[in-house]
Amino acid sequence: MSAKASGEEAVQKVSHRQWIRLVVVYLLIPLILLICGGDLGWWQAWLYFLLIFAAGIGGRMWAEQRHPGLMAERQNIKNIKNAKTWDKVLAPLMAVSIGFPMVIVAGLDHRYNWSPEFPLWLIVIGFILISLGYAFAAWALVENRFFSSVVRIQTDRGHVVCDSGPYRFVRHPGYAGNIPPLFGIVLALGSLWTLIPAAVALLITVIRTVLEDQTLQEELPGYRDYARRVRFRLIPGIY
Repeated sequence: MSAKASGEEAVQKVSHRQWIRLVVVYLLIPLILLICGGDLGWWQAWLYFLLIFAAGIGGRMWAEQRHPGLMAERQNIKNIKNAKTWDKVLAPLMAVSIGFPMVIVAGLDHRYNWSPEFPLWLIVIGFILISLGYAFAAWALVENRFFSSVVRIQTDRGHVVCDSGPYRFVRHPGYAGNIPPLFGIVLALGSLWTLIPAAVALLITVIRTVLEDQTLQEELPGYRDYARRVRFRLIPGIY
């Protein structure tokens, strides 16, 4: 979404309970992968464990250090209730789709050998896609102190357009960063069947991007000018 504030607002510190909730989520995703895979020696699962935890928790710690109160803002129930009606459905749907269905299918695929064995070079490419995508998404979170978990114009916080960092390349880098890992997981975890939940997650991401971009153009001052400068929403030169 958009960032760089004008004015000061009261900072609500993130609580220990909120940090614990985040840690549990980022532990649960790879834990489900290992349980479904039924193989504690599955090195790809452990490497994915490290990547998603480092990006998810490390990125949020970095963002909180740079913008105190951002994590509390993202988990504020009141703000979630004030989100756009359509985003009350799409936000949780997207949050779930980019994680849990992917690891469930990949894990079961590994357990029951549904897919042929992938060569090491494809697995390496998969992990590169995951790493780059998560890093790009984390960069967007750190750069944008109005990086909300739901779509709403944050007039209470002096919401203005962010055009720095990854926002110089695409208008929705947080969403853009989640796309390469969808297909990276397919390669890294060696599961062709994971293409199905990956395609569903991609569709949800694109739909949410379109609706959010339309909202910002209609309601956030300066966003139309920004959209003329940065033409692409998710993929430079394509979309």
